[in-house]
Amino acid sequence: MVEVAEKETMDNLTFKSDTVLSDIHLHCPNKRHLMVRLNAAGQPVFLSHFKLLWNAYNWVSEKNAKEATPEKEQQYKSRGEFCDKDRNNPKNERELNIEGLEALLDDDGDLEVVRRPQDASDLEEEDLLRDRVCPVILIRGEDDAFEDEEHPCSDVIKIEHTMATPLEDVGKQVWRGAFLLADYILSKWDMFRCCTVLELGGGTGITSIIMGTVAKRVYCTDVGEDLLAMCEHNVALNKHLIEQGSNEIKVKELDWMQDDFCTDPQAPYRWSEAEIADLHDHCTVMMAADVFYDDDLTDALFRTLYRITHNLKNSCTVYLSIEKRLNFTLRHMDVTCEAYNHFRNTLNDLENLQDGKMKYTVEPIKLDFCQFLIYERTEQL
Repeated sequence: MVEVAEKETMDNLTFKSDTVLSDIHLHCPNKRHLMVRLNAAGQPVFLSHFKLLWNAYNWVSEKNAKEATPEKEQQYKSRGEFCDKDRNNPKNERELNIEGLEALLDDDGDLEVVRRPQDASDLEEEDLLRDRVCPVILIRGEDDAFEDEEHPCSDVIKIEHTMATPLEDVGKQVWRGAFLLADYILSKWDMFRCCTVLELGGGTGITSIIMGTVAKRVYCTDVGEDLLAMCEHNVALNKHLIEQGSNEIKVKELDWMQDDFCTDPQAPYRWSEAEIADLHDHCTVMMAADVFYDDDLTDALFRTLYRITHNLKNSCTVYLSIEKRLNFTLRHMDVTCEAYNHFRNTLNDLENLQDGKMKYTVEPIKLDFCQFLIYERTEQL
């Protein structure tokens, strides 16, 4: 949504951001969202349960090097192939789309649009061809709101989040890029086993929580005490998914606009000297999901990437997930992807950097891995 500021002449029109809405919850028909509280900014906070699509996660979340027998690995791979075949087969999906389209054409080849009747009560609900998508907002205390919190499920991720925020608070929402990166982690869990990982712009923490099921230690970072408190609470909500005693997730402040880690004794999410040393000595994986929407922040993120990787003792792989968002701009009078274009240009600059000390290689990842979470995997991801 965009709010237009009124001016005396059309030449002086200015635009400012009003509300940004993630549509993750819209792709879960009739999914219930429990409103639990208002945060420090007065925004409604919801508790959503995101269910994993198949039961192989029960083994993935409990595995360790001793348990990962060849039989279990083959079992996981077989289930993963089944998942890929049934859920991510572009050919099958294309055939279904074509068949569905042909079914809607009349004798002349024109598309017949089935409209909902004005009085829906005249027809049975099952006769309506268009599915209704209406997330149900609950309040605590309702009967059957959610299952007993004392009996957590091993295939459900519980996340507190907001649904609509100003641009500066988008980290409090759940975005498709985070789901995409979480899918990749679950599909390639053996690559991240026992790693030390740093997430930049962790937001609600969902990607770090998934990573925490396999990695030895995850530093989930963002900025803003209210956001970090929400993230820390989400980690606590999902502690049953993390191997106690062997894996851990630490929520820390990391401001890309600053040149160093926050070590202020008064800051609740500060870094200790031991934690900074641990990161520099052991970090081999960094990740960021859907954080490239502002050019200044993109520049700051890449500066932070360079600064941190420059101080690491080991080589590091950085996983970046992004959704290419299309917007119509008056400046171009066309649909553009300015934030994405700036991201790509900055990424190219990093790859071409020659300082005699660091070398960066950029490789795209095919989106042919299994989908574990319910969201729309658009071609813009």
